[in-house]
Amino acid sequence: MADKGIPDFTDTELWVIRNTVNERCHNEIGLELADTEVRLDPEAPDLTSCPAVFWSERDANFVVFKQGEKAYRCLFYYRGYEQYGTGRDVYDDLGECVVTLLQVQADHERAKDRAIGAERNAKPDEDRFD
Repeated sequence: MADKGIPDFTDTELWVIRNTVNERCHNEIGLELADTEVRLDPEAPDLTSCPAVFWSERDANFVVFKQGEKAYRCLFYYRGYEQYGTGRDVYDDLGECVVTLLQVQADHERAKDRAIGAERNAKPDEDRFD
């Protein structure tokens, strides 16, 4: 259990995450519970222990942190140094938090795929002899 009075995820909150993720991914995704240390105030050096829900899907890892009663933060990452947020620090609606996280990751994936495709198309055709 996380300290500082931050309650663990309730069964209802876990249901919201599980159903949202499974609906979006079209299959049953395993959720893992964890305790994490998060800097709640970017100006303060203190880390606070917060409960988190973690899952992986299609080479991406997702984390939703509970920072308090109806206070959630989220991110996704590929490797430790490739971390991405949603552009919003705190959500008071867990469903909105998870949907936004999944949408931002999908948008990021599409942009990455387009960049790779554009890079391939920009390379000269080495097999051509004119």
